[in-house]
Amino acid sequence: MNHIVIITAAILGSTAIMLGAFGAHAFKKLISEEKLTSFEVGVRYQMYSAITLLVLGFNLHFDLYSERFVFYSITAGTLLFSISIYLLSFAQYWNKNLKFLGPITPLGGLLMIAGWVALIIRFI
Repeated sequence: MNHIVIITAAILGSTAIMLGAFGAHAFKKLISEEKLTSFEVGVRYQMYSAITLLVLGFNLHFDLYSERFVFYSITAGTLLFSISIYLLSFAQYWNKNLKFLGPITPLGGLLMIAGWVALIIRFI
């Protein structure tokens, strides 16, 4: 399981760097400053999660349910949170109504929080 967590961390981290680079250069010409700021929030939280999962992958064994819950909730939360922000950032540019994704972003945030709370509980 440690390998899965570390690989997931590496995928999240590498894609965050790529998306951050595109956001800093190419996307500036495509989306408004406000949308770019939102996009950068998604990138930042994705990188926070990547670093967190990397540390956990090297330090936990994931034989306990609580440890696996931390991994799954942080990963799922990050995907829901960041991807919904990425898509919402480009909705106007694509001329698409993606407002249905609005509630997905806080759901992703809630899952990330649940992962952190589970980590606290695991160590208590």
